[in-house]
Amino acid sequence: MVSIVIAIHVTVCLSICIAVLLQQGKGADIGAVFGGSSQTLFGSSGAGNFLTKLTSGLAVVFFATSIFLAYASTRHATGSLLEGSSSKPRSVMPQNAPKPAPNPAVPAPQPPAQKH
Repeated sequence: MVSIVIAIHVTVCLSICIAVLLQQGKGADIGAVFGGSSQTLFGSSGAGNFLTKLTSGLAVVFFATSIFLAYASTRHATGSLLEGSSSKPRSVMPQNAPKPAPNPAVPAPQPPAQKH
């Protein structure tokens, strides 16, 4: 169920981006005075109302899926990261690991000489 809502959410996000980018800006009306509006996709004023309603509808679906996903994520987070761990810290190294043999080619470090 959650994966279906995530797929819808991502699709709506991409659709909102496209719908917003297709909308005409407020400063574009001056271009219509000089004859630039004859090559518009939806006609002279047909796209404004449709894209506004589409963006509003997509925003409602976006908010609804966001609220559902937030609610669903709180219901799945019931466990703890530390659940089932012992009280003493665990070591990365195994307890019965053999100690490495000293390398005879490398001399052992000597303690520093004390000055009197």
